[in-house]
Amino acid sequence: MDIDEISRLKYRYLRTLDTKQWGEFEACFVPEATADYNGLVFEDRAALVTYMRENLGLGVVTMHQVHHPEITVDGDTATGRWYLEDRVIVEEFRFMLEGAAFYEDRYVRTPDGWRVSHTGYRRTYEMTWSLDDLPGLTLTGPGEHTHR
Repeated sequence: MDIDEISRLKYRYLRTLDTKQWGEFEACFVPEATADYNGLVFEDRAALVTYMRENLGLGVVTMHQVHHPEITVDGDTATGRWYLEDRVIVEEFRFMLEGAAFYEDRYVRTPDGWRVSHTGYRRTYEMTWSLDDLPGLTLTGPGEHTHR
């Protein structure tokens, strides 16, 4: 049961990040949560959420998927390792990033359920390119009609 709840927490973290539901994203963490995304470090939840809100807002399309979870529960704490595949597209800057990494997470059981106490990843690869290098590329965002 704990592993299932931790898995749903991780999926909720990714869903709310990609859909920019910042209140729900914030609720995935304890207030003192830390993060280290390949050297991009945050000392608490407020700093992390503020950064994401300001830098991954409208106009930034993201996709984060994790799989191959390795979760270990020890009483009211747990650790998790996840394989990440992600993509970031910023049409305004004609920029695309694609990469993979391994997340290393720590979790704590709270009265409201499991929450992230630390998250972060180390890249296995990252590649970037200009959208101008993709002739014929069409990008549609959330809620846009995609059937022509």
